[in-house]
Amino acid sequence: MRRLSVIALILLAMSPVSQMHGQALPTAVGPGKSIKVGGGYALYRVDYGKRDIAGYQAWVDANFYWRIGVEAEARRLRHHTDLNTYADTYLIGPRWVLLRRNLSPYVKGMVGVGKFNFPYNYGHGSYFVVAGGGGVDLPIAKRIQWRVVDVEYQKWPQFTFGSMTSMGVSTGISITLYHGATWRTD
Repeated sequence: MRRLSVIALILLAMSPVSQMHGQALPTAVGPGKSIKVGGGYALYRVDYGKRDIAGYQAWVDANFYWRIGVEAEARRLRHHTDLNTYADTYLIGPRWVLLRRNLSPYVKGMVGVGKFNFPYNYGHGSYFVVAGGGGVDLPIAKRIQWRVVDVEYQKWPQFTFGSMTSMGVSTGISITLYHGATWRTD
């Protein structure tokens, strides 16, 4: 009998180890990688002539890790203009999301090009633009988010008549095109 017990113990020790799990599974899964596209309406205060101009914008958010990503945006401010004065910006930069339950506040820093058309079409130019800002996204459906507010401060350091700044707010809707999960490590 003792010999049978020793053989059974040896066979048990040599059995496939793949059935035994020595590590626990992670306790949480983060949002992971995602790609979102969106569009909305913006209102900006431009220093040149202290003008309030508005227009449409589009953006793409690509999160490579669950909080860190890149945002690219294009904005055409051509409403509420006088004398055919308008500004367009095309910016890209890093974005950091602070996930808080149902709200997703974020901060961003961007660089790119701004195109400005002067009154009466007297001239137009393309300028380097640096911008910083932040906002809040709120999920309203499984793949749809409402960009409740996005605030952005822009500096046009090489503007024709000296450095120009603009400050604006916008709102809109974004749709998640891709959403993959990743393991949370913090």
